[in-house]
Amino acid sequence: MTTSIQSTALEPDRSLDGDAATLVQRLTRAMPVYGLVVLTVSLAVLFSVMLPDTFPTLFNLRAILADKSVIAILALAATIPMITGKIDLTVGYGIVFWHILAISLQTEFGIPWPLAVALVIACAGLFGMLNGLLVEMAQIDSFIATLGTGTVIYAVAMWHSGGRQVVGELPDGFVEIAGGNFLGLPMGAYYVLVVSVVMWLVTEFTPSGRALYIIGANPKAAQLNGIAVRKHVMSAFVASGALSGFAGVLLASRLQIGQASVGLEFLLPALVGAFLGSTTIRPGRVNVWGTLVGVAILAIGISGIQQFGGAFFVEPLFNGLTLLVSIGIAGWAQQRRNQSIKRRIAERQLNDAPPCSPSTAG
Repeated sequence: MTTSIQSTALEPDRSLDGDAATLVQRLTRAMPVYGLVVLTVSLAVLFSVMLPDTFPTLFNLRAILADKSVIAILALAATIPMITGKIDLTVGYGIVFWHILAISLQTEFGIPWPLAVALVIACAGLFGMLNGLLVEMAQIDSFIATLGTGTVIYAVAMWHSGGRQVVGELPDGFVEIAGGNFLGLPMGAYYVLVVSVVMWLVTEFTPSGRALYIIGANPKAAQLNGIAVRKHVMSAFVASGALSGFAGVLLASRLQIGQASVGLEFLLPALVGAFLGSTTIRPGRVNVWGTLVGVAILAIGISGIQQFGGAFFVEPLFNGLTLLVSIGIAGWAQQRRNQSIKRRIAERQLNDAPPCSPSTAG
């Protein structure tokens, strides 16, 4: 069983944490919760001041939203199984095949674009079910299982495309899926918003969503309490697969060509965004809005660095370092809080202990 992140949020508990008497204590307690949000805003302000002609512009905002919408969808897809303590690497491998399939179904088989989109998302969902079966039925570690199936589907993408670009005349309706604009912003941004709101409502306000978090925190306890662990974990992989299929459709609509060399570069940013999401808003607990903040800090940081003339290796370097630093800060904050709680429990037990009566003489 792969447990990537336990669903135990660093939420204040006055009965254990005590009251924050000073401003420094309140800031220290809020840092793990909102520190990444503050850092994101600070980066945006910094780059706006240093690059006033290029960074704080509507053109740059549109470019960031258009470029990172696919990564945001993939990060949200990775978030779903991560809530249950599982990792799904096929969000990065699968998009290679899904965007090629979305184009080839139309150009080579003449399938209407609405049906092609539906078929791609359905196939991606079935592929997610396969991952769920391997993890829950065959009891294969989720990292190993999805690495294996991801490599296989990447090979299928190479075979299907013959290592060449898949090109052809695409209908305007399909191109407008990602190429259109609404109120001056690319459609991809609205897809991300809709998916985020739906995921937030499901994970935070439905029994199924709460069950996913319980499974991520302690699967054995969840099973003992009557939660269908296997069904929920498999459903998480199916949802993750279907969402990655939709991301493949967006990528195909945006690029209008299919090629096996495109897609794998989305894997690390998507996973980094999901992991970063566990360090903010509700630190220690994978959450939807935290994932979006994680993607935002990557998008803003990389955009600013590239406008300064950063080299081609800056993006993966920034992604990796940001992941390590953020996970390290979250781990440090969790340890500090655990130590504080243990100390206060010990003090409470000492205060509640009855005084020892003096022994009577002989």
